[in-house]
Amino acid sequence: MLDTLAQATMDKVQAERPVPRFEPGDTVRVHVKVQEGSRERLQVYEGLCIGRKNAGVNSSFTVRKISFGEGVERVFPLYSPAIWEIEVVRKGIVRRAKLYYLRDLRGKASRIAEDVEAQRELIAEQAEEAAKRPRREKLKKEKPRG
Repeated sequence: MLDTLAQATMDKVQAERPVPRFEPGDTVRVHVKVQEGSRERLQVYEGLCIGRKNAGVNSSFTVRKISFGEGVERVFPLYSPAIWEIEVVRKGIVRRAKLYYLRDLRGKASRIAEDVEAQRELIAEQAEEAAKRPRREKLKKEKPRG
């Protein structure tokens, strides 16, 4: 019974927003819905995917970025309704499933080689998907009162 409920939840989320294929080493842009009082807005979080946990409806991924010289990591549940969209910006070549070693590296040492062939395929795939699916409505912006 729980398996069918979990599968239904995953299908519902995938119907609303398709989950793209991405792996550790890829640069992703995650659009997250943020509640601020009565307002709701989108916050974009872009960084390097340093790990994925594939566990059905409990799947998650970790994104690391450098903000003002400080490393910031955030774990996102893959099937969370708070995630508006996940975009793959760049494909990277890595030979590990978890890139936790990047936490100790600084500057140029922490760069990931770009997978050019996979990048071409990704761009073609994204263009094809964008042509097929209808545009999602943006969150309505409220005018400031005053």
